[in-house]
Order: sequence, then C-alpha cells, then structure tokens
Amino acid sequence: MLTISQITKAFGGRTLFEDASLQVNRGDRVGLVGPNGAGKSTLFSLILGEASPDAGKVSLEKSVSIGFLPQENAPAGDETVLELASAISPELTAAQRILKTTPEDSTEHHDALQAFDEHGGWQTEPKAKRILHGLAFRESDFERPAKTLSGGWVMRAHLARLLVQEPDLLLLDEPTNHLDLESLVWFQEYLKNYSGAILMISHDREFLNQLVGSIIEIAHRRLLRYRGNWDSYVEQKAAREEQQLSAYKNQQKEIQSLQAFADRFRAKASKASQAQSKLKQIDRMEKIEAPLAREKTVHFHFPQPPRSGHRVIKLEQVDHAYGDLVVYRGLNFEAERGHRVVLVGPNGSGKSTLLKLLGGSLEVQRGTRELGHNVKVGYFSQYRVEMLQPGMTVLDTARDMPNPVSEQVARTVLGSF
Repeated sequence: MLTISQITKAFGGRTLFEDASLQVNRGDRVGLVGPNGAGKSTLFSLILGEASPDAGKVSLEKSVSIGFLPQENAPAGDETVLELASAISPELTAAQRILKTTPEDSTEHHDALQAFDEHGGWQTEPKAKRILHGLAFRESDFERPAKTLSGGWVMRAHLARLLVQEPDLLLLDEPTNHLDLESLVWFQEYLKNYSGAILMISHDREFLNQLVGSIIEIAHRRLLRYRGNWDSYVEQKAAREEQQLSAYKNQQKEIQSLQAFADRFRAKASKASQAQSKLKQIDRMEKIEAPLAREKTVHFHFPQPPRSGHRVIKLEQVDHAYGDLVVYRGLNFEAERGHRVVLVGPNGSGKSTLLKLLGGSLEVQRGTRELGHNVKVGYFSQYRVEMLQPGMTVLDTARDMPNPVSEQVARTVLGSF
C-alpha cells in the first residue's frame, strides 16, 4: 500500500536519506527507530506529501487513506471534545453543529439531519464515545470545548479522532507520551485488533514489543528492516554489527596489503604494472562501511546551588481552578532542602498545575506561595514549546537566564546533547 523507492533527501547540506527504500503492506505493524535527528519525522513528512524527495519516489495505492498523530501541538478550537473525536469529515462536523443550534422543526435542522445520516453520524458518535471512554475521558468532558483541555488531553482527543476515522495507514509519532498506564493498556489492546497498517515512532520498548512485527532503523542514510519486535531487533542488530565489523576489518587489512604493495613497487619499472593493478583492485572494491558508533548517552551535570534555608518552598491553603473545573482547594505542600519528590496520579489530576504553581509560571489564585531563603527555581515543562521563543537561536535560548553563562560553556552543554 505504501512504497518508498530509492529516495534521497537532504536538508541544509546534510543528507538524511540516500537511495532508501521501504514497503509497507496492508496489516503491517512497523516501528520506526533511529537517533534524534536521523530523519524519522522527515520520513513522515515525505509520506504525507508535506515534503518531496530530492530523488526517488513515494507512492500510495489508489484510495489509501492516511491518519497522522503528531508528537505534540495538535490544534484545538471551539469544537467540543466529542465533535473533535468524531470529526471524520467536514460535512459531518458541520451537520453536528447545525443540529445543536437550530430548532428541530426548521428546514436547516432537517437538512443537517439528512447530512448527519449520509456521513455516518449515527455510527460515528457512539464509536467516538467508546474510544474516548477508553482513553479515560469522562462523560462530562464530551461537551467541553477542546481548547479548554491541557495539551496532553488535546492529544488524546486527536488520537481518538484517528481511531474513529480508522484510516488504512496510521502514522503515530510517540503516541504513548500523553497516556497514563490505564489508557496505555487500553490503547495497546485496541491497536492489536486494528484493521489498518501502522507505522509508528516510539521510544517505548515494551509498547513496540507488544505490537510490531518489524522494525525499520534509519542508519547509514538507509531504511534497514528487521523482522520481529524490539527485542528481536536488538539481537539481530548486534549480530549484524558484529558481522559488519568483522567484514570491515578484513577488507581494511586487504586494502592496506594492496596499498603497501603498490607503494613499495610502483617506482620499479618491472613491478609498476602490478602496482597499478593493485590500486585498481582497491578502486573496484565495494567498500564496507564501519558500523555506526553507539548512540551517545547524555550525562546531566547540575552545578551545586547556593545553600538554601531548611524550608525550600511552601504552598498554604491554595485554591486553583480552570473555569468551573476545580483542581485544588485548600492545598498544602511543603518541601525541605534535600527532598526528592515524585508526583503521581492520573492525567488531569493536577500534576502539571502543581509544578507550575511551585515554579511560579502559574499565579496562585488563592492562598500563599512562599520560597525559602536563597532558593532559585528551575522549571522544565512537559511541553517544550512553552519554554521556547521562536525568534531566538538555539545558542541564545541556552544562555537565556538572569546570569548568562559564557558562549563557550553554552556550546559545551549543547554539544553533550
């Protein structure tokens, strides 16, 4: 259903793909892996037609439908959660809105009811509700404007929409990022029975182990296919790299031997032709590439902060709500120097809200927030774009702090990533 034939794609002088090919058939379950920056999201863009290959071809069978879930930042507007989840066509969405806002005896309402029927509304809404329930939405959430949801819940609503739509090919970019354990288990079981093909980017090894029948690795600017799940891929890759390294070393020894002969005898008239023959033999060889070095592991180093007071932070009798949704009432929280605290709870229970209150990026609506002596707060958001200014460079962003570090220090830290 999807054929990628010998594509080449470069960005800014860097070649991501060179003569890369891939075939995805109906019913396939494929995991796409590779280090950050290898080209996973670019491959999705090529499949979706948002970008074009510099050479080669991406082709789909006629009438194949594609559904795509981005890693983050899916849009949400005035539509309700149920409308978003059941938005399998613009016509159905328009009919849903008209039915809610017009008198039942009006011509407009009658026409909308007919359109609702023609575009599968009677089947779509119950299916959307079942899937929303599976992804841990409550009945009371269905009529909420989607734009009032947190980023993670918006992503869930879009995931529900894709599952309702049931496209022939699902492209999923880190689909488990915004799911709690209960929703993840439900989603995993749902995908096991999904009728279409799935191509997913994921760092969740257990998720890949449970679902995929093959792994595509982006390496050496190619798309390398391994049959089996994640664990099988790891074993096959290790064996493949060992064979490749052995073949590479043997070839390098042969090249060195041929080169040494040529260097030794090229100046002798009686041996010059043999020396030249050895050089041509080297040129004719199909060179074996050395296995790629293992992906670098990032090591974090947090400088020792100034010594603070015993009490680091305190929230007292804090209330916080989003409209009519009360998240906290009379919250008390205290952390002392040296504490290591983990926040757990289902999505929507207020974990991110608490971190924002503690970090100062969200104002306390009622109650008090008190920082201890000599305390500095650093906050890293789950949704990274909240922390970024689009007009700033990577280097400027890394140095954007009250007491900027030197450019060299910033470059060193960035280089470790």
